[in-house]
Amino acid sequence: MKEEYKPNYQEEALLLQSGYRHIAGCDEAGRGAWCGPVVAAAVILPPDINLPWINDVYESKLLKTNQREVLYEKITDQALSWATGIISHSEIDKAGILIATKRAMLKAVDNLSIAPDFLLVDFVRLPLIEISQKNITKGDLRCLSIACASIIAKVTRDRIMDNLDKQYPGYFLSKHKGYGTKTHMNKIISYGVLPIHRRSFAPIKKRLRYFSNE
Repeated sequence: MKEEYKPNYQEEALLLQSGYRHIAGCDEAGRGAWCGPVVAAAVILPPDINLPWINDVYESKLLKTNQREVLYEKITDQALSWATGIISHSEIDKAGILIATKRAMLKAVDNLSIAPDFLLVDFVRLPLIEISQKNITKGDLRCLSIACASIIAKVTRDRIMDNLDKQYPGYFLSKHKGYGTKTHMNKIISYGVLPIHRRSFAPIKKRLRYFSNE
């Protein structure tokens, strides 16, 4: 892994020095997928991060599946608090993906067993919340707690898609996780749009128009 992609604890350390106690990193997975939910996670790391697995943490997409699974177990075991928020495909279609993503993040924060007093959020700014926050562009590449949240969100969503693969065999959902791959589109062309597809997304909307005109 390149060191330029190594998340660090600088943001959290500065906030701890400023008097904040419980700093939650927040990130999402599945925002760009064609089907399934968007999943967010929030993670509050312990102030003493001298843990052997910390140096293995990178943004979730830079890790292999087995690396994410190992780190998921470490993070969920040793974080002060962690939680997820899940917004369904139907809610995404009703609200739009940006609003749905923010709702998932707000759910994750609300589900924490320890109330955070500061949020570090990957890119987006969360509305209607009284907790102080900082949105960080490419935060999952730069900030340790956000990177940990990205791992929790990714593993949680991947497991959901693996279960959906059993419900809808033949679409290879466990392989592409609902994202817009050539394989995914070929399966839609062959077998049609699933109930879990996001009908507001342009590729799915286009296929629905095509089927209706046949």
